[in-house]
Amino acid sequence: MISSKSIRVFAPATVANVACGFDVLGFAIHGLGDYVTARFSDVSGLSIESVTGDDGRLPRDPKKNTAGLAALALMKKTGMKDGVGIALSIEKKMPLGSGLGSSAASSAAAVVAVNELLGKPFSLQDLLPFAVEGEIAASGTAHADNVAAALFGGFILVKTHNPPDVISLHTPPKLFCTIIHPSIEIQTRNSRLILKKEVQLEKAVTQWGNLGALIAGLYTEDYDLIGRSLHDEIVEPVRSMLIPGFAEMKQAAMEAGALGCSISGSGPSLFVLSTSEEIATKAGKEMGKVLKEIGLEFDVHISKINTEGASVVDNL
Repeated sequence: MISSKSIRVFAPATVANVACGFDVLGFAIHGLGDYVTARFSDVSGLSIESVTGDDGRLPRDPKKNTAGLAALALMKKTGMKDGVGIALSIEKKMPLGSGLGSSAASSAAAVVAVNELLGKPFSLQDLLPFAVEGEIAASGTAHADNVAAALFGGFILVKTHNPPDVISLHTPPKLFCTIIHPSIEIQTRNSRLILKKEVQLEKAVTQWGNLGALIAGLYTEDYDLIGRSLHDEIVEPVRSMLIPGFAEMKQAAMEAGALGCSISGSGPSLFVLSTSEEIATKAGKEMGKVLKEIGLEFDVHISKINTEGASVVDNL
């Protein structure tokens, strides 16, 4: 069963919702993400040896940590014998509470690392339910939009969350993503609490149309249709109130030539989709000007869509 003594895996940051696809759409980006290393340990069961990049804020108890919960779900399914020990080391390489799927990246990286360590008893598709278990610790609900994108890469559509049924979508080659992250933090749990429990039928119909059209645009590589579909009738109007300068940043991105702009996950990060690196860079620059004027620090990240997802980077 044992294939290696130590496995290090990277899982990418992700953008969830993608404007019109609340809780059902997501995609992965390059550059930002988390590393998880799994190794066999003399201590029985699962332990978390270290967490870096979190300023000591994340729990080291595996039953309260997103990566730990995901790994525990996998280990339980394998029926591991008593006495077998696995230790995890987690490296956070993106801001917490940024709306970029930090908890999902840790969960995805953990299940891939532990699965590799145990000789790959599960396929990549089989790992998704285990990774979703980690999301419960972060948001209180088992949603798969971030974690599926981190695991599989590219654009994904979540048909159902319980059990998770996820479809990988086509990724048009010209798409670039701009991420701007204001230096504030919004917890996923809190951002879900402010959402309305009821939606007007007219708004719901518009949202369904946008979602269907966006997926059609991805498959046909119709960038104009993608741009016309990146509109959120339901969630953005509520959550945008938590993000200083949101309307001005969105307007700046569109005037720079972007296809569309909305909130990444629960925020405060915004994502922008463009058809060239030049436009993506210009959009980030113009949005940054808005935050400078209101005195907020920020980070900007430009990326193509990451179609690879979670991957082994070291096998020692």
